[in-house]
Amino acid sequence: MMKLVVVVADMKTGRANDVLVTHALGSCLGLMVYDPKARLGGLLHAMLPLSSINPEKAEANPYMFVDTGVPQLFKELYRLGAEKSRLIVKAAGCGQPLGRNEIFKIGERNHTILKKLLWKNGILLASEDVGGSSGRTVHFDLASGDVHITSNGASRDL
Repeated sequence: MMKLVVVVADMKTGRANDVLVTHALGSCLGLMVYDPKARLGGLLHAMLPLSSINPEKAEANPYMFVDTGVPQLFKELYRLGAEKSRLIVKAAGCGQPLGRNEIFKIGERNHTILKKLLWKNGILLASEDVGGSSGRTVHFDLASGDVHITSNGASRDL
């Protein structure tokens, strides 16, 4: 089994013997996409909602932004053999680590952009663990498609 760590503003894909892990999901979006028949998936850790604030950075690293990272994740999975009709899509993060008074509402905006992108493309979220003020660590097992979240010392399956 290979453990692949996805850092902030990054995306990784893998196959059945891989586990994708990302840490410290606060306001960032963690998006897990899995094809159970092909037994492959990917995990995106995007920081900000819209690439229009810095097109140069978005071109250099599309995974930094939800609006450019999400399409890149899907394109890569399709390239590897995933099929849209089989995909299981889950989301985590999009919180307010600084509390409800956070001015920019990055997490909330990340979640809104994700939902718009998925809706436009006819894709539904199977489940999500978003919002709140606690950080999350995600373990995404590509043998089974299981997503396990740890937050504040508690663990749960997504």
